[in-house]
Amino acid sequence: MKSQKLGTDTSVTEVVNISAHGVWLYVNGREFFLSHAEYPRFRDATLGAVLNVQLIHGAHLHWPDLDVDLELDSLENPEAYPLTYR
Repeated sequence: MKSQKLGTDTSVTEVVNISAHGVWLYVNGREFFLSHAEYPRFRDATLGAVLNVQLIHGAHLHWPDLDVDLELDSLENPEAYPLTYR
């Protein structure tokens, strides 16, 4: 028999809007915008793939269908992460 995890997970992660310009995320009370110019993997992705986002360990965003991983710190402090994928 396995023990149940106590408490509930209070983290909230969801895609709240997708536009021609990018993706809006809501993560633990904060909103982030991922522009298609800076995050091109989301531009031609299916709706289901973009909506399938997971918050891992409270600091790591993962889109398993797109093989995309982002640290929340890179969205909160983009000046500390000057390199971008092209």
